[in-house]
Amino acid sequence: MKKLALSPSGKYIKYHLHPYTDARLHEQMGSMIIERGEGVYVYDDQGKQYFEAMSGLWSVALGFSNERLIKAAEMQLRKLPFYHTFSHKSNLPSIELAEKLTQLSPVPMSKVFFTNSGSEANDTVVRMLWYRNNSLGLPSKKKIISRKNAYHGITAVSSSLTGLPANHGGFDVPFPSFLHVSCPHHYRSALPGESEEQFADRLANELEALIQQEGAENIAAFYGEPLMGAGGVIVQPRTYWQKIQAVCRRYDVIIVADEVICGFGRTGNMFGCQTFDIVPDVIVVSKQLSSSYQPIAAILDSVGSLGRYLADRAPHHEMITRAMGDSIAFCPPLISTDNEIQIFVDRFRLALEDTERWAGLDYNKSLWHQWEGFRPFP
Repeated sequence: MKKLALSPSGKYIKYHLHPYTDARLHEQMGSMIIERGEGVYVYDDQGKQYFEAMSGLWSVALGFSNERLIKAAEMQLRKLPFYHTFSHKSNLPSIELAEKLTQLSPVPMSKVFFTNSGSEANDTVVRMLWYRNNSLGLPSKKKIISRKNAYHGITAVSSSLTGLPANHGGFDVPFPSFLHVSCPHHYRSALPGESEEQFADRLANELEALIQQEGAENIAAFYGEPLMGAGGVIVQPRTYWQKIQAVCRRYDVIIVADEVICGFGRTGNMFGCQTFDIVPDVIVVSKQLSSSYQPIAAILDSVGSLGRYLADRAPHHEMITRAMGDSIAFCPPLISTDNEIQIFVDRFRLALEDTERWAGLDYNKSLWHQWEGFRPFP
């Protein structure tokens, strides 16, 4: 008996395990198949057009099928499709991009370390922090503080940084050395009559109390998105970061800015740190770095924070992955960082100026079922 060929829809139900998807429901109903993209639009396998307002996953900053990025990648594929950066090897695109990122950085940075994704980069930063403190003779200074509702990735370590309960259930995370303080969402979390300034003071005091409770000698870093993305596009009170940074400096706690979502123009400046007056020790970028045409992320390390200690004990340090330094991955970023985005920010702001929470190209509009008690629609 001749076996009937499965349709694409049948194949993905049968063979493909999807992330952030109800697996049982998926087997019953499947999902749409996106076949192509052009500019801000994507098209399914039936030819139906959709306006992709989320840029994929906050990713495709320069639109789908951008010819400049495609040509740059094609040229590199013909010249050198892959080469690593292990053991004193390198390639020109990786050298040029490392230089460009240090020049673009809102604060002085000494080195750039490349990985394949934001999750992997955040995982690597934690390992680097632990290694640094071991090198400095601070073996207990290992705990990391992040925030409830934050999103920092899905590896075992980066999901421990993440403050979303849905990312923790059943996975035995977060690990004990990862702590979480309150989400800086004044609209939802302020006490009755509490001003934004008072709210920011309370959250800074909460952070300081936690550091004192755990012991400053045990706290390695404070991790935060300049603007919280997956947690709800949360724009914190104006003085929040100023107060948080003061606490971190007081107790010698390194500040890591996760710019995976809000970096490269999304908040109206090249970096979210510039928009919210943050002076981090380490910056993590991805997504818009290549407009997600190639998997790439980067860790920008300020002078003395991480990189200088890696050679103290193991000159050939093991912070590596197979595609790290892959020459083709660096070509779209070299093109994408040239683009001017402020004109789009201004247009977008005029169109949505009454929006509840915004920063640059990040906007959130809440629809409430009942205003009293802030009851959203189901």
